[in-house]
Amino acid sequence: MVYASISELTTYRWELADEIELIARHGFDSISLWRTKLSDVGVAAAAALLDQAGLRVASVQWAGGFTGGDGRSFAESVDDALEAVDAAGRLGADVLVVHSGCRGGHTGSHARRLLADALDVLAPEALARGVTLAVKPMHRSAAAGGSFLTTPVEAAAWVERFDHPAVRMVLDLWHFGHDRGLVPLLDRLVPSTALVQVADRRGPPQADAERLPPGQGDLPLSALIASLVERGYAGAVEFSAVGEAVESLGCEEVLRQASATAAAWGRLVRVPA
Repeated sequence: MVYASISELTTYRWELADEIELIARHGFDSISLWRTKLSDVGVAAAAALLDQAGLRVASVQWAGGFTGGDGRSFAESVDDALEAVDAAGRLGADVLVVHSGCRGGHTGSHARRLLADALDVLAPEALARGVTLAVKPMHRSAAAGGSFLTTPVEAAAWVERFDHPAVRMVLDLWHFGHDRGLVPLLDRLVPSTALVQVADRRGPPQADAERLPPGQGDLPLSALIASLVERGYAGAVEFSAVGEAVESLGCEEVLRQASATAAAWGRLVRVPA
């Protein structure tokens, strides 16, 4: 089943209780939680607020950095990710987004081994809690140290080789929606994809480019969603706009537009009642 969700990055300036009310009021039944904000209220309190509003958790963002690019040791990153898996499970989240970390000074094979070693620990815990670990590739021009996986095909190949039922990938159309060769690849990508993130942009992907609301940029998002659904994609479609355009419009208007877009995509994506 495919359903529409809103990322907390879009409503970042709001308190959790307020944004939950706001998101539910605009007709969404799902949210993507940001761990930095989640830590402000605690998992138990967040779960109670979500339950009261009838909101499900499409994803929790994020865990990872296993290659050490953010200054943490491998063991520290794995311990943090185990906490994230536990939180995601307690919240009933479908997906925990995983950032591999940059290649840094590692060889490519060593970076892949670090990710595999981390997921060897995390995947059984995630499976036991009903959580899917979704590894996120990022375009090399916009990765900013977040991932050494820089194409969807590379990420899908990694998931296929790892071959665990709790490990899949994220397809972020902001990063890769400009690629005219993406649609022919979807037959391969869809079986490995647990989460699709959507935001628009103008121009090529780069680290400082805005994540615009759908329809305000150049990406063929509606056509891409249609192509994904035609090929059997049945996970969340996560709206994740952030930047000056969002600040200028205001969260209320951004959510109104996202709701209208989700309704327009309703002929393609099924949103549960």
